[in-house]
Amino acid sequence: MAEDTSKQIAELNQKVDMILEYVNQQRLKSQAVDDLVADASIIGKDVYDSTVKALDDHEVVLDPDQLRELGIRVAQNVGNFNSILDTLGSAMDLMKDVGPIANEVIIDTTKKLHEFEQKGYFEFLREFGQIIDNIVIHYGVEDVRMLADNVVAMLDVVKNLTQPDMLKSIDNAVRIFANLEMDDIPEYSIFKVMREMNTPEMKRTLGFFMTFLKNMSKNTINQEPIN
Repeated sequence: MAEDTSKQIAELNQKVDMILEYVNQQRLKSQAVDDLVADASIIGKDVYDSTVKALDDHEVVLDPDQLRELGIRVAQNVGNFNSILDTLGSAMDLMKDVGPIANEVIIDTTKKLHEFEQKGYFEFLREFGQIIDNIVIHYGVEDVRMLADNVVAMLDVVKNLTQPDMLKSIDNAVRIFANLEMDDIPEYSIFKVMREMNTPEMKRTLGFFMTFLKNMSKNTINQEPIN
């Protein structure tokens, strides 16, 4: 019986010690909270005093009614603020996803620009700018206006000149002219020219020129003049 009583007393003492330990911990926590509140109060007072002084130095007067209205409006737009924050978060996530892609695009663009520079594209554009400068210097506004009015006709001429048969004829003419020996051209008398006129080659040449001139004259008569 005495042994059971001693055991119960020991257990009771252990529980009392636990209660005392708990009470002591709560006291320490309460003291820490009190210290924190005291420090926060001091800091808050310093912030308040500094804010009041700064507002007073800048002659700023706060209207309590306006502050109350501002607080009400902030409370009314809490949902909008949350939406803005959600949008901002989505934008940040998008930037994180797009960032590597944009980085690759910048790198590829830089490489391509370097390649263009190595090939001389930029140098070509600079020289082409000199061409534009010369055109601006030597031609007036009226010349440019006339060019605009006749650009369709000019493009038609270029289009016709770039036909395969026309290019072949021009190429043959250029080749023949390039192979002529200008210092060794024979002299032709009137009688020699008359004899050459009877050759098949000259007859075909004269036929070509006569047909060409007749068709040109016909088209000139039927065609309206270019303004």
